[in-house]
Amino acid sequence: MENNLKGKHIILGITGSIAAYKAAYIIRSLVKKGAEVQVVITPAGKEFITPLTLSTLSSHPVISEFFSNRDGTWNSHVDLGLWADVMLIAPATASTIGKMANGIADNMLITTYLSCKAPVFVAPAMDLDMFAHPSTQHNLDRLRSFGNRIIEPAEGELASHLVGKGRMEEPDKIVAALEDFFASQTQLEKKKIVITAGPTYEKIDPVRFIGNYSSGKMGFALAEACVQQGAEVTLIAGPVSLKTVHPNIKRVDVESAEEMYQAAMAAFPKADAGILCAAVADYRPDVQAAEKIKRETKGEMTLRLVPNKDIAASLGAIKREGQVLVGFALETNDEAAHAEGKLKRKNLDFIVLNSLRDAGAGFRCDTNKITIIDKEGESVAYPLKSKQGVAVDIVNKLATLLK
Repeated sequence: MENNLKGKHIILGITGSIAAYKAAYIIRSLVKKGAEVQVVITPAGKEFITPLTLSTLSSHPVISEFFSNRDGTWNSHVDLGLWADVMLIAPATASTIGKMANGIADNMLITTYLSCKAPVFVAPAMDLDMFAHPSTQHNLDRLRSFGNRIIEPAEGELASHLVGKGRMEEPDKIVAALEDFFASQTQLEKKKIVITAGPTYEKIDPVRFIGNYSSGKMGFALAEACVQQGAEVTLIAGPVSLKTVHPNIKRVDVESAEEMYQAAMAAFPKADAGILCAAVADYRPDVQAAEKIKRETKGEMTLRLVPNKDIAASLGAIKREGQVLVGFALETNDEAAHAEGKLKRKNLDFIVLNSLRDAGAGFRCDTNKITIIDKEGESVAYPLKSKQGVAVDIVNKLATLLK
């Protein structure tokens, strides 16, 4: 069996919980599997397990303070955050989760978390009442919206209130979650993916345009999720303020639907898959004024609109065998019927449906609630998640079609 942890750099954050002793088992398992582990512990964490135990198991000095007690050496949380392939906080108390959710950087662990560029996993550890409290659940939801992954026992494993929600997941299952994560990093290895994102602006004159409320967040989350699984991504982005992070994302900035069409038609023939997440304007003004249109004191203005080229249908028409094409449908009524119709008309392999009637879904949200419908007629509905979490679900579906 392939060892997905060999050579990985893992920051293990330990907080002041009775479950801190389990961190020793996590370290031992990670090191046995070939990972390099750097422990960062809060002052309260040291009340539950000694740094000597942790440093012996990890073969690295444990970091707790900003300065070393021995020689005054500065512990750089920035360098540590750049070093890591993943950060795991286990156990994570309600206090630490609250600080993470609200950026309260009052110890080395939280500053490292805020500087970390790698994915972050959090294993909560507290009693049931603390876990169930609305404040804790709100903070966990915030962490999920940031793209953090929460590791907790599955519903079927909750035997009682004493051993149930809030209890830290067992060390072997935490390690397995990391293994699964790293295994997923190669699902799209060497695959070329074209993604469209954001709105398009259709000019009326030099200062006015027809557009929509798309922020581009979903498309950018998809781009990051694809490269995290080994793909090379061409991201064709409409006018948005978002920035790309991963160096394997080639960004092509466009403004109009015509520009997006030209860029997509050029990139797709060389790609393994396309994900059409952009909210492309269906129409544009027939005439674009060369100068700003002045407001008249009397009368009305008529704006004649003509249809833009259909990017999805155009790519579907040239799709070759082995290529995968994914579309999106944002609907307000008869959602499934409209999405299935679009899936067939445009020769898509699956379509991602969301509805403006679902709270937290659609434009300008950090969350989304989707249903994936494929060309075989299978439909899978997902709960409300962060757009990063939704992106992972979509990319995992894509990966099954590209094997």
